[in-house]
Amino acid sequence: GNAPPGVDPEAFSWFQSVDADHSGFISVKELKQALVNNNWSSFNDETCLLMINMFDKTRSGRIDVYGFSALLRFIQQWRSLFQQYDRDQSGSISFSELQQAFSQMGYNLSPQFSQLLLARYAQRSPNPSIQLDRFIHICMQLQSLTDAFREKDTALVGNVRLGYEDFLTMVVTRML
Repeated sequence: GNAPPGVDPEAFSWFQSVDADHSGFISVKELKQALVNNNWSSFNDETCLLMINMFDKTRSGRIDVYGFSALLRFIQQWRSLFQQYDRDQSGSISFSELQQAFSQMGYNLSPQFSQLLLARYAQRSPNPSIQLDRFIHICMQLQSLTDAFREKDTALVGNVRLGYEDFLTMVVTRML
């Protein structure tokens, strides 16, 4: 069949091949099988779930062809940004590249915080680095938590005072 109105024919074709059970929807499992990093590793489960939830307008845990098409555009934009920050063209983002990326995105984060993210999200190795899926995951969470922080930091001073449960509510509603 032909692509529905507003859906790129290439995205529609890929949707049909990714929709393994022919349900008309893409699940987290199907999405994970379709997406690969530059080192040919599959995208991480958490990242796939985060992206499905972002484009799942019905809150069903899966996306239709329109959500899938939007998701592909979203991933392509992140891939372009990732390649821009991957200065040595290694296919992954190193500590220094991550620091530069954060800085260029407007985040004023310490080297210690970038190191913490690298330790949490990079594969264990002598030279840890971040793959595309984890880069998307980190950036999406940073943006979401920054938005939550800004809601509380109305004077834009970079500090907020909040109770423990307010903090937990901010994190839980933005990350899970």
